[in-house]
Amino acid sequence: MVVLRGRVHPYGADVDTDAIIPARYLNVSEPALLAEHCMEDIDPGFRSRVSAGDIIVATANFGCGSSREHAPIALKACGISCVIAHSFARIFFRNSLNIGLPLLECAEAVDSCTPNDTLEVDLIGGRVTNISRDLTFTAKPYPEFMMGIINSGGLIAYTRRRLEE
Repeated sequence: MVVLRGRVHPYGADVDTDAIIPARYLNVSEPALLAEHCMEDIDPGFRSRVSAGDIIVATANFGCGSSREHAPIALKACGISCVIAHSFARIFFRNSLNIGLPLLECAEAVDSCTPNDTLEVDLIGGRVTNISRDLTFTAKPYPEFMMGIINSGGLIAYTRRRLEE
């Protein structure tokens, strides 16, 4: 995975893990079942609008709240390829990387977006291009080892692959 391309789904500040996947579904562990309920309390139409490869953009503190891994799993399972925000909750950032969901901090890119814009994201180069508005922004690129985790589909798969080498 070098370049991602998807339609934008914008959100504001402080989207917490309970908003991403409501706590009443925490007894579910299958990604496909979690995906069915992703964002349903704050955006009931989200699941019907999202397509594989789409991108969430948000302002500050995306993924705040409890440290459940269910939230990034639900996002990834419903087709979100990347989340770009002004900032992320630290534990959400780590959980996302652990399951292979890339996150980028790039406030300017987020602020350039409106619903249904198309973004192109180069994780290695750290470039975020709003194709709909012909604007390009720079985020901090992922180091090689983190790209290895993302490209492997998460930390467990990455570790297995490394042990087999």
